[in-house]
Amino acid sequence: MAAAHAEVPPLKKAVNYLIVCVVVVGVVGASLAAAGITLNFDFVAQYEVRIAEGFWLTVWLSAASLVGSLVIGIPVALGQNARFLPVRYLCDLYVKLIRGTPLIAQIYLFYYIIGTAWGVSNRVVAGIIILSVFAGAYIAEIVRAGYESLPSGPLEAARALGLTPIQVAVSVALPQMVTRTLPALTGQFASIIKDSSLLSVIAVIELTQTMREISATNYNFFGCFLLLGALYLCLTLPIMFISRHFERKLDYGH
Repeated sequence: MAAAHAEVPPLKKAVNYLIVCVVVVGVVGASLAAAGITLNFDFVAQYEVRIAEGFWLTVWLSAASLVGSLVIGIPVALGQNARFLPVRYLCDLYVKLIRGTPLIAQIYLFYYIIGTAWGVSNRVVAGIIILSVFAGAYIAEIVRAGYESLPSGPLEAARALGLTPIQVAVSVALPQMVTRTLPALTGQFASIIKDSSLLSVIAVIELTQTMREISATNYNFFGCFLLLGALYLCLTLPIMFISRHFERKLDYGH
């Protein structure tokens, strides 16, 4: 088992990755040829401003939603262990409802019912709130699981030294929490970026909605959506590499 996970030399890794990429591109190309589809990306120059605006709105939505989800998720994780039972059960119900229902249903519910009732008419603001509430439930579980996995020895030793609960949390628990949760939190950011595409159903003009509108104009469906996938990969792949880096650097598996 140890040999299977041995570090691969960089040159060997690069060569094999290149081979895999060539094979994948070849299979995709052969599939397109067999289906009689010819790709055309001439539209990029014509719509580059709209594509750039949609791309940067996706980045803004994702970054703002990440901050919002942390603001929601961390207190909820703490609330799940609260001694005051109504708070504990409220946090538990929130996590179960959000994680147990599809995001697209939550988008319709929050925007057309709750958003209308509370006067949230700006679609971008509504989208950030929706993604924050959705991702907050997952971040709450990441934080809760990270806290519960902390070894009790260092915490008990800190208390025995006379540290206050706040000092124990900041000096002992927090550094270990960062070590255990940072890779998962980084991965959750990649999920937020992909989930933001569903905001197109309420006409938020992010990247997916932009490509839908362009493809409805030029009828170049396959070119538009292959470019869409490539642009999302430009956002998510670096985050995946960062997450993998943290996993190795912080020895997340142990």
